[in-house]
Amino acid sequence: MSTIHVDVVSAEESIFSGEAKFVALPGEAGELGILPGHIPLITRIKPGAVRIEKADGGEEFVFVAGGILEVQPDAITVLSDTAIRGKDLDEAKATTARQQAEEAVKNAKSDIDLAKATSELAVMAAQIAALRKFRQKK
Repeated sequence: MSTIHVDVVSAEESIFSGEAKFVALPGEAGELGILPGHIPLITRIKPGAVRIEKADGGEEFVFVAGGILEVQPDAITVLSDTAIRGKDLDEAKATTARQQAEEAVKNAKSDIDLAKATSELAVMAAQIAALRKFRQKK
């Protein structure tokens, strides 16, 4: 069985490090699926769920708020300012943050305020979608 080493790292900590058979994540141009031996690649990723099929047959879900993906034939590295394990996602907290971002969009007084609020709203919507996907797998 062929595997690839995967590291998912946030600004605060290493979220996941281990061997995997397959990794799926939201690339900038669409969903990416990576198997061992993939050609080298560096790309930005969008907010969403990283799904890791571990070597032992289990699965790991991690929410990332965007970031950078580096793929080498024997290693995958996901770097994100914010990454949260699926089991640690809090739907109530994410829903409250989304509502606050919606209010910020409505009350934006400048283009910069609107851009920040819109970005935060997109991240919170992606986090809630990732949480629901994680719960469906359980």
